[in-house]
Amino acid sequence: MSDLSPTNPQDVNQVIADAPVEETTGRRPRIMAIANQKGGVGKTTTAINLGTGLAAIGRRVLLVDLDPQGNASTGLGIDRTNRKISSYDVLMGAATVAQAKVATMIPGLSIIPSTVDLTGAELELIDLPRRAYRLREALAATGGDLDYVLIDSPPSLNLLTVNALVAARSVVVPLQCEFFALEGLSMLMKTIELIRKSYNPQLEIQGIVLTMYDKRNNLSDQVAQDVRDTLGDKVYKTIIPRNVRVSEAPSHGKPALLYDHKCAGSLAYMQLASELLRRERLSAAA
Repeated sequence: MSDLSPTNPQDVNQVIADAPVEETTGRRPRIMAIANQKGGVGKTTTAINLGTGLAAIGRRVLLVDLDPQGNASTGLGIDRTNRKISSYDVLMGAATVAQAKVATMIPGLSIIPSTVDLTGAELELIDLPRRAYRLREALAATGGDLDYVLIDSPPSLNLLTVNALVAARSVVVPLQCEFFALEGLSMLMKTIELIRKSYNPQLEIQGIVLTMYDKRNNLSDQVAQDVRDTLGDKVYKTIIPRNVRVSEAPSHGKPALLYDHKCAGSLAYMQLASELLRRERLSAAA
């Protein structure tokens, strides 16, 4: 099996050393939405740990928490009492990205946190001009001090998700290795195509990451094979295993890479960050 599923954990420093090095100073940041209309697929876990992995490799990363549940903010240790300015304020034009972003415990990784105010944002956005472009225009005003912007979108198709997909250049799709995976993926592909036609012709799928893989379950292997047969190279080689330490980490307000950097899940996310950078490099060279 050629998939990179770290059942025999290696030292995380080796994964970092294997990552491609490139000069990014002065470029516009690459904006990626982490999206899946189906809940419970590891979307926020992927956003947190992919962001941490990219920061560990030396990239300057901003995570935008666009999910009203605010799990990405909690998972990075941002207490609710410290979320004075949020993604809601950015969408409403009440604050800039620079004013809203806060540092996390991970050097190189900042976040625009989410608050409960975001719950009513969709109704408020309906009456605003260019409602689908609010996040895109806010991010366009950022300086050149970022390499990547990751947007953690809600697990549904609403104006928040539309804003994420319109703002993004590409989409990372977490896909759970379970029975209805392809059905949910089909819905997302249709949504991406609609966004591409109506709002953002540059939008592309950066990659599909298989999550919650259980090597003891034959269904996981079958789903992984079905997804690869359907989408080929769009599927990352790296597979994220089902891992207790990754599940525990958010309750401690830490990404898995800080909570237990040697566990199989943490190593998988480091490998995913490295693979994503390789794809970016090959795409830029094409």
